[in-house]
Amino acid sequence: MVSEHLTPGIYVGETSARPGWVEGVPTSTLGMAGTTEYGPVPHPSNDGKRVRSPVLVTSMTEYARVYGALTNRGEPCRLALAARAFFENGGQRLFVQRVFVPTAAAAGTGPEDDIARVDLPLGANNPVVTWRARWPGAAGSRVRVVTRFRRSDNVLVSTQLVGLAPGAAVEIARLVAGQPPVLADEQAPAHLRVVTQVDGMLRLRDDAGEVTAPVPDQAVFHVTLDVEVHFGDRVDVYRGLELGPEHPQYIKTVLHDTEPPDENGLIWLDDAAPGAAGRVETLPTAAAVLAALVSPGGQGVHLVGGSDGDELSPNALEGEARGAQGSVPATGLAALIDIDEIALVAMPDSTYFQDVERASQAVDALLAHCERGRFRFALVDPPKNLDVAGVRAFRSRFDSASAALYYPWLRISDPTPGPDPVAPPTTVDVPPSGALAGIFSRSDAERGVHKAPANHVVKGIREIVTQVTAEEQELLNPEGVNVLRFFEGRGNLVWGARTISSDPEWKYVNIRRLLIFLEHSIDKSTQWAVFEPNDERLWKSIRRQLEAFLASIWRSGALMGRTPEEGFFVRCDRTTMTQNDLDNGRLVCLIGIAPLRPAEFVIFRIGQWTADHTGH
Repeated sequence: MVSEHLTPGIYVGETSARPGWVEGVPTSTLGMAGTTEYGPVPHPSNDGKRVRSPVLVTSMTEYARVYGALTNRGEPCRLALAARAFFENGGQRLFVQRVFVPTAAAAGTGPEDDIARVDLPLGANNPVVTWRARWPGAAGSRVRVVTRFRRSDNVLVSTQLVGLAPGAAVEIARLVAGQPPVLADEQAPAHLRVVTQVDGMLRLRDDAGEVTAPVPDQAVFHVTLDVEVHFGDRVDVYRGLELGPEHPQYIKTVLHDTEPPDENGLIWLDDAAPGAAGRVETLPTAAAVLAALVSPGGQGVHLVGGSDGDELSPNALEGEARGAQGSVPATGLAALIDIDEIALVAMPDSTYFQDVERASQAVDALLAHCERGRFRFALVDPPKNLDVAGVRAFRSRFDSASAALYYPWLRISDPTPGPDPVAPPTTVDVPPSGALAGIFSRSDAERGVHKAPANHVVKGIREIVTQVTAEEQELLNPEGVNVLRFFEGRGNLVWGARTISSDPEWKYVNIRRLLIFLEHSIDKSTQWAVFEPNDERLWKSIRRQLEAFLASIWRSGALMGRTPEEGFFVRCDRTTMTQNDLDNGRLVCLIGIAPLRPAEFVIFRIGQWTADHTGH
């Protein structure tokens, strides 16, 4: 960089003497779209703001908090069980996009009619205040909200209201000399005030809006609410909530629908009167809210209603792209497209459809998603209960270098507690994609993306549903169906590593994924070159940067050759660009690599030799 120096002197600066570095991108982050018991689904709220991106979870504990249990609509949840298998087999990062089909009655306005709620009576001017589930689903009707009134032990008699902030609610009582203040056992709304600030001084505002200064003969008790939200074994507790909108702990701010501090909260507080054109800016009077929300007898109130929406369809799984400037939120697989770090995608709900045509339509959407995402690899599940002929016919419907199909399904112990704890354990059959995504992640971490993710043990299962023989695999393997097999003394193994491509160049999973990794890493790390002067200095910088990166890949064992020159080459000079390219602002760099193929067939030839044979 040229600097302008106007005063004589010595000027010292910093510069880098080495080329820029290409940083390898993540290769094992999984993205899945499908139905879940509960949780975020992108849809606008009444004010058009409630849009939630796919959520990153790194364990089943996080998954359960965001998306609920391992069941959905009373049946095993394919996506939840796939997530469980992913983490059991070595996966670490998973983006989930919930798919929800609003009921026909709510289809025009979003799934608001599918959301559980409970109305609490207030008064004539504001008839109700409503607890609403944040997300649609019948599971919302299992939410119970308990609100408790809390009165401070200390008595504030100072006229300055020390320790209180604007928006804090207080209960006042008159002091009699020599006697403690007398208060009812329960909250007394008639004696409730909200702290407000007037001309820099703290004052008390009653429900009629009248502002007065505290007087020395009044006892002031700080009043707050504690809200407990029960959902199965989960309990979310929000303590010290305030009743005035000026306070940062205002109950409507903490339990907000679009921007709550707890982004995985289950409920929110709605103050819109039935039939109102829009929401009012603040809740009704603090006294009315206190009386309405505090649970009688401490048992709380249950949300009611809620629906799991209409039947799932392949189009719903595919989803719709985001509208201009976010006017319409993206749904389904389309919502995953903008998350750059996703490298693997799976959609176990493609097996939801009994009809092979509809299942194929869902898989086509998954493959098209990988084509649009460029740097992604899909794990395809076959429909349930297919025999060898059936899975061959299903495989023949697709041709993609960015996908692999695994067969058969896996059988696991039912992870959901049954009604009878002494009954024999039951089993559940699950699609294999979740476990395979975890194995991909495990292989990448242990060896690298260049290692074929095969000959690995499938963890967390009881057995493989169908035992495929070696003779049957001789039919499946050449057609790109990767078989899971049981071997005595070795366990349940992944015994295939082929894509579903008809192009021999892209036959192997690890070759395709290595190229995806290299392309994505180079794409991200060379953005600095855009708009740089297109001359020899730029070409040399790019060559040095790419050669250093590819040399590290060669040293990791991903490329062939005894020397780096045998494993790769980088050309970026006058031989790769014409004058027309330069005149049109194009820089063309040619990269060649020699990836290692997996030893799919290991052949030993054994012959006899005599004792006088001297060969070695």
